[in-house]
Amino acid sequence: MTKWQGSVTHASEAEKAWARVRASLRESAGARLFEQWLRPIELIPGEDRDTIRLALPSAFMTNWVRNHYADRLVLEFKQILPNVRTVQIETRAPGRAPVVLAIEPVADATPAKPVADPVPVEAKPAPKPVAEPAQVSMKFGVDPSLKPAPAPVVASAPVGVPAERPPLDPRYTFARFVVDPSNKVAFNAAKVLAEPGPVRFSPLFLHSGTGQGKTHLMHAIGHAFLEHNPNAIVLCMSAERFMYDFVASMRARDTHAFKQRLRGADLLLIDDLQFIAGKDATQEEFFHTVNEIMAAGKRLVISADRCPQALEGVEARIVSRMSVGLVADIKAPDLTLRRTILDRKLVDLPDMRVPTDVLDLLAARIHANIRELEGALNRVVAYAQLTGDTIDLDFAVATLGEVLRGAQKRVTIDEIQKLVSAHFELKPLDLISARRARAVARPRQIAMYLAKRLTTRSLPEIGRKFGGRDHSTVIHAVRKIEELRDSDRDIDAAVRVLMRELEG
Repeated sequence: MTKWQGSVTHASEAEKAWARVRASLRESAGARLFEQWLRPIELIPGEDRDTIRLALPSAFMTNWVRNHYADRLVLEFKQILPNVRTVQIETRAPGRAPVVLAIEPVADATPAKPVADPVPVEAKPAPKPVAEPAQVSMKFGVDPSLKPAPAPVVASAPVGVPAERPPLDPRYTFARFVVDPSNKVAFNAAKVLAEPGPVRFSPLFLHSGTGQGKTHLMHAIGHAFLEHNPNAIVLCMSAERFMYDFVASMRARDTHAFKQRLRGADLLLIDDLQFIAGKDATQEEFFHTVNEIMAAGKRLVISADRCPQALEGVEARIVSRMSVGLVADIKAPDLTLRRTILDRKLVDLPDMRVPTDVLDLLAARIHANIRELEGALNRVVAYAQLTGDTIDLDFAVATLGEVLRGAQKRVTIDEIQKLVSAHFELKPLDLISARRARAVARPRQIAMYLAKRLTTRSLPEIGRKFGGRDHSTVIHAVRKIEELRDSDRDIDAAVRVLMRELEG
């Protein structure tokens, strides 16, 4: 076979493999996620049998696919074309050279399920892929439990146990963690534990609600610890994965290897401890693992959705061990922290302009979960890039309609009228009267604007609540306040204060 014939054959094989991979992704990801993120991927023909090249139309989409589907793509192609070693994800933009992001395969790994849609805040979307319980193992140096891989080096799993997940999330570092009084103790404790030298306390027990930053701090500890100790062994897994691996090792009659692997770690990070509640055999092994780690003077970090004493179904002796070290909680973020987090997130999106009022809307409406807050911003930016529309308040509300309604505090027009009249030192009756003096008309317009933004009432309904006015009057009021917010700082500040009070 000539070189030319070989190239044609490889191209044909790659196209057939890509068709099968696309079909697999469409089935597992669901129609909504596939259409939004995966359908734009194009296969770039090439002669290198070891490399598959894929292209997307924007850097934002390239980064998202790389972060969420890189390993899945490698594993899918490797199943069909065993020679494939690397998948390159490139950005194809007009007038620019492609930006190549190469992903090396994980040695002997089985296909991992894709992670969840980056906009989990949407109310009941199409079925989304679910991530495997996260497990990370990092080792720099020589160790019998590791197999050589291009980079990074990932510990190989025992026979019968699913392959380990990729390394710690590079986004989750101390430098990218936004600190305020609600999480300051947990942040400082995490930094202290990651520092070189004698262990000042162990374990560190972090607890908070979902999406408040526990996982971010755990990964940040791993990054910082490895920066100070490049030859250290770091293991990071969920409690559910701990249980899965332990059960698999028992079935394979190889519990010794499982114990040696965990107890040989210099830093052990276990997330979501509440998942082993009621699992007696798993708790027994977990207790002995914790004892060994602590007795050896090594570092241990545990997280859960509640404090140790509130963990139901967890043995008292485990609760006691968790309480020996330092217990630090992370409280729900307040409005200021949520707004700061969005500003920090925008640093990663330098090419996108998101207006201040949109950021204020997201910070005010989505208040329980940082992960959902970031997901909402990602969704607005992604939809703008995919549609070519300009991001403004109307676009954000239309894009996040169900999300905002689900997170929204129920605000009534009566509440708006009372608060606006009190703010401007008027009587509530003034807002529904026929008076047209600016001292009354402007607050009335602001109240109509807030009613349109913060309630689900129609324009005619809003007009009726303001003295039986026509819906066109409401439209004029909304447009007028939108214009004034851009040009009049006092009006903009008043609207911000009122929205903050109304939305809690």
